[in-house]
Amino acid sequence: MGLTADALNQGLDAVAAQEPAFARALEIAGYPEPRIRSRGYATLLRTIVGQQVSVASAASVWNKLEAQLGEGCAPDALIAAEFDALRACGMSRQKQGYARSLAELVMTGALDLDNLPADDEAAIAELVRIKGIGRWSAEIYLLFAEGRPDIWPAGDLAVQVGIGRILGMEARPSEKETRLLAEPWSPHRGAAAILTWHCYNNAAL
Repeated sequence: MGLTADALNQGLDAVAAQEPAFARALEIAGYPEPRIRSRGYATLLRTIVGQQVSVASAASVWNKLEAQLGEGCAPDALIAAEFDALRACGMSRQKQGYARSLAELVMTGALDLDNLPADDEAAIAELVRIKGIGRWSAEIYLLFAEGRPDIWPAGDLAVQVGIGRILGMEARPSEKETRLLAEPWSPHRGAAAILTWHCYNNAAL
């Protein structure tokens, strides 16, 4: 599971203690709610299903998949499903390839989602072996599903805009700049990231 409210707030307090702009953001916007997802295969499959479609569309496809494959869309059921059956659920050829890549890695034991490496970069490297899962998706999974406290998705547009807003920057920082800005906040960069999303649309900042 993701960072608990206590862990999130403690992480933000630690960053705010060394970065006055974070303390100000917390005063204005308040503490964000935790972002928690379930750990494991189904969450990653839902990530694939949800790529490049609206939340409502993704939910519709997922419901159809569960009706076809059973609750959680087990890897063996997905592998056994016919192409046309999955297409009827709303899965394109490309997404079917991604989903089958995930299912096969899990079924064969090549990817053990219960025992990902403790090192964050090593865990990201494991996850991006899944077709369709890039660095951003891997980071989001590790932050929201595993609650890893030092994940910093610097390539996320909302993180870039949010951190620029919190720090009072005139222009949105690049991914490289965003990564460098957060180095002093380790090991609490995950909490910092959640605050940037919280502040992304806050007009008071």
